[in-house]
Amino acid sequence: MQRRRLFVALAAALTLSTSFTVQPAAAEERGPVTNLPLPRFVSVKAAEANVRRGPSLTHRIDWVFKRRNMPVEVTAEFGHWRRVRDRDGAGGWVHYALLSGVRHVIVDQDMLPLNIRPDAKSAISARLERGVIARMEKCTPDWCRLNAGGYRGWAPKDALWGVGAKEVKD
Repeated sequence: MQRRRLFVALAAALTLSTSFTVQPAAAEERGPVTNLPLPRFVSVKAAEANVRRGPSLTHRIDWVFKRRNMPVEVTAEFGHWRRVRDRDGAGGWVHYALLSGVRHVIVDQDMLPLNIRPDAKSAISARLERGVIARMEKCTPDWCRLNAGGYRGWAPKDALWGVGAKEVKD
């Protein structure tokens, strides 16, 4: 008799616990084509990349990226096209073949010190001018290791454009 009551009580508890739904944390948006996060940063791999008004060759070219490795932010996907924006907020549609997942950033601070270690008190290996494009090798929550003009070192993440504030890259 006691076994039966225990079983009934256990079954009731399980029924109650499964009747509640746990709401998941806000899911990040994913691209319908690549299933990669949106927005995300990529780089322009072509020496020239046409930026169009819409996602097809029939749409008018508004302007052209003329700087290889320029970081851009992908904000939408449609077939083989990616809607991107640059650090000034200008954007449009670019064919995916003109973009690369190899990460680059733009230096947003003039004469940015490139430290040997991710520590502002460490030795400085170089200083980077505002607007320099550097290859991003890795990032911690606060610092990114960069390679620019043959110089390597760490820079504070908040002095760069092309990397997410919470992004960590090994």
